[in-house]
Amino acid sequence: MPHPKKSRTADIEQRLLIDAIFHRYHYDFRGYAQASLKRRLGTALLHFGCKTISQLQDRVLHEPAVFPALLEYLTVQVSDMFRDPSYYQSLRNEVVPLLRTYPSLKIWVAGCSAGEEVYSLAILLQEEGLLDRTLIYATDINPHALRAAEAGVFDMARVAAFTENHARSGARSSLSNYYTARYGRVVFDKSLREHMVFSDHSLATDSVFAEMHFVSCRNVLIYFERDLQSRALGLFREALCHRGFLGLGSKESLRFSAHAEAFDDFVLEDRIYRKKAGL
Repeated sequence: MPHPKKSRTADIEQRLLIDAIFHRYHYDFRGYAQASLKRRLGTALLHFGCKTISQLQDRVLHEPAVFPALLEYLTVQVSDMFRDPSYYQSLRNEVVPLLRTYPSLKIWVAGCSAGEEVYSLAILLQEEGLLDRTLIYATDINPHALRAAEAGVFDMARVAAFTENHARSGARSSLSNYYTARYGRVVFDKSLREHMVFSDHSLATDSVFAEMHFVSCRNVLIYFERDLQSRALGLFREALCHRGFLGLGSKESLRFSAHAEAFDDFVLEDRIYRKKAGL
């Protein structure tokens, strides 16, 4: 069990590091769940060979290559294609029929990580005949993740799980129709990427993309403290068009948010909400 004084010192060091990152690099982790950051920083200390967070802070401020590497630890890059297949099945069965009524569609995937969800949505929309009229905005604060997402390359070892999830989502085609395999990796088709725009965006500091028909931000809010969760949900509320849709992760909810009154439960078990008229 950690000594109380050491634990308090580490908490102070963590706050100072997060403040230093904000002022030096303009990445704002101050509203992130501190317990989660503490776990990730513990792993980072081992990687960088630092005994204390203060040592890590010194390197972050004085060695240009350290912060981009640290960012990989501070941002969570864990996902799968068609993760939680019932979510995608609900999109297919309940949301897509209403999206069909629009002549063109704009979708925002906030916190897109390495692109698994973006490609999942693009494939679903292609199967439903909507991709040609859709533009998907994919955003993240991690530039390395954005580059990976834009490349659309994944390890072949992951494809079996992707394929199983896709089938369980109500797939109307084979996932293999959308990628080419080479050298132990798969590359997703350029025709999917033509409908994607990748952009650096922070839910902590940046403003919104306007007039979205659907916003999906899954398994991101769980890493935020309450105030930052509220800010992010406010951005989604502002970004959505009249009666637009919001999708969250399986462990996330609008229920205790200040913005709960602006949304109706649409498919509650899959955390899909619809913006109320006039709000």
